[in-house]
Amino acid sequence: MLADDAAGVADQLVTAERAVRDPATAADALPGWAHLQQVAYRKLGVTPEWDAEVFARVPPDLQDAVGLNLEARRELRRLVTTVPDTVPAWRIIDPPAADVLVSAYQAAEAEFGVPWEYLASVNLVESAMGRIRGTSEAGAQGPMQFLPATWAAYGEGDINDPHDAVRAAARFLADYGAADGNLPAALYAYNHSDHYVAGVTAIAQVIEADVAAFRGYCHWQVYYLATAGDVWLSVGYEATEPIPVSEYLATHPQ
Repeated sequence: MLADDAAGVADQLVTAERAVRDPATAADALPGWAHLQQVAYRKLGVTPEWDAEVFARVPPDLQDAVGLNLEARRELRRLVTTVPDTVPAWRIIDPPAADVLVSAYQAAEAEFGVPWEYLASVNLVESAMGRIRGTSEAGAQGPMQFLPATWAAYGEGDINDPHDAVRAAARFLADYGAADGNLPAALYAYNHSDHYVAGVTAIAQVIEADVAAFRGYCHWQVYYLATAGDVWLSVGYEATEPIPVSEYLATHPQ
């Protein structure tokens, strides 16, 4: 259970960060540590008044990562302009294995010149590494969230296949300047928001600094911001129509 004060959350976050980066952490324990890491960042993202106390408890070697993850959380939160009173018509599935994802990212980097860490970050932000199956409000689909017209221009194969989707995303980003080093412009073309660019970039920079951070992101869950706050949609969730959030929480206590 997450602590309810700045010091407690900071200490839990540091412990979780250490665990997800430690190769000795058992595979069956890793999801739990990553989930704690995630909910700590979500809490800290909305309590900036805790920052001074939190950073006073974060050791020097984790300061940059914590700062970038909080930047990402706060920037991505600003993308949400309307908070619904329903949870979406999605299906939540298990994501591909980490080695499958890294293979897809690195193959796409080799072909198109887009740093794989940025492809991983887009994948995390867009669909929690492919956990979300469903259509966004804008009509986007798949683990990299392509609109049908954009997929027709850049995609080949199956929009829901991780390799096909990541390859299409790399092709798109390369076409908009990422292969020439203009990653901000490419990310802005992917989603026309400076908040999106900043959030995706911050996560990618964490992975660039320490690839072990990817171990944590791979296990981050699907949280949906509704009028009741953060709602966890765990693997197995499935709805063909939006569900009133009060009705969902009555049968799925958080």
